[in-house]
Formats: sequence, structure tokens, C-alpha cells
Amino acid sequence: MTGAADDPPALAGEVRALLSRRTPADPFLTYQAVATALGLTPPGTIQRVAAALEETMREDVAAGRPMIAALVISRAGDIPRRGFFDLAVALGRFPEDPRQHRAAWEAECAAVFGTQAEASS
Repeated sequence: MTGAADDPPALAGEVRALLSRRTPADPFLTYQAVATALGLTPPGTIQRVAAALEETMREDVAAGRPMIAALVISRAGDIPRRGFFDLAVALGRFPEDPRQHRAAWEAECAAVFGTQAEASS
């Protein structure tokens, strides 16, 4: 892949398009699945995905939208990587206390799909 693969804003658009097709029934993709779906090849595939996700986070926060990047999770766990949470805090979207990050992330995922967080029911 050329062009968008080396251009974080362009790649962010492709990542956003990919994630916008997710549904509440099948909401998440791993970082590797995103890289594969976009046809990225090594080296640095996960770093390019992360940079594109960070771009979508900045765009979403600036526009007052839920962060669609919340739908990308680590294959080693069931939540995004630490960098997601660090940037969400830096952007003022998540609280600084790491003990509150999972609940904030779950609420963000619910907001992406326009549903209420289950914790508030």
C-alpha cells in the first residue's frame, strides 16, 4: 500500500471508514486486524495504525464526537493499548485516575454506537 500508508491523516480516514462499519454485535478489531484490513505491511504496521488512531482521536475530540478509536483493542487484552488511554487523558476526554479508565472506555464505546453505557442503567 502506498500513499495513505505513509500519511497519518489519510490513513486515519481509512481507519475511520473501516471502524464506522463495526456494529454493537461485533464492535472490536485488534490493532493487527486493522493493519491487515488496510493492507499495511511491515515494518511498523502497528505504529502506523496507532498514529492513525491518534489522529482520529484528535479529530473526534475537536469535533465533540465519541472517539471511534475506542473500538480497537489489543490482542493481548480486551481493551486498547496504554497509548489510547494516555492520549484520551491528554485530550481531556478521560479522567487521570487509571482506575477509572475501563469505565470511561466502556462509556466511550457505548457512545460510539449511540447507546447508553450499561453502568448508567
